[in-house]
Amino acid sequence: MSLETILFYFFATICAVTAVLVVSRREPVISALFLVLNFAALAGIYVTLFAQFIAVVQVIVYAGAIMVLFLFVIMLLRPEKEKSIFSGNPTLQKLSIGVGVLVFAQLIYIIIAGTVSSGKSVAAEQRIRTGEVEFIGRELITNYLLPFEAIAFLLLAATIGALVISKKKFE
Repeated sequence: MSLETILFYFFATICAVTAVLVVSRREPVISALFLVLNFAALAGIYVTLFAQFIAVVQVIVYAGAIMVLFLFVIMLLRPEKEKSIFSGNPTLQKLSIGVGVLVFAQLIYIIIAGTVSSGKSVAAEQRIRTGEVEFIGRELITNYLLPFEAIAFLLLAATIGALVISKKKFE
């Protein structure tokens, strides 16, 4: 086993453990800190896959800017005073468990079908090339223009929604 493979499994294990800790912690600040560790481990996975640019963007954007935004929202909303939508409602609890089991089963199916059906290997030059800025930009503007525009529209809608919600909250 090569060093890259060992590091990949190491970072993947950290990602899986911290993801479980993110959703299992009751304190939102502690959960957010585990999410930072998850983002850092994901950046490590990107480095082992020769996608250095994506790893740097992961650290700067997600582990940096987005987590600062999350922590500001957590501190402003004070979620310890909020009541959970699941408390006292066993129907919602059962529904959420059912949806979680279905999503997990679908994930397992995708993993199994993906490993069985994909017999061809990607060349090393192609793997290294996918992490380059020029390649990512060209792919976004040529082959993935519609999803790129859809994500831009979704971010605009989320920003407008956040402004509307914050305006109602402070009035």
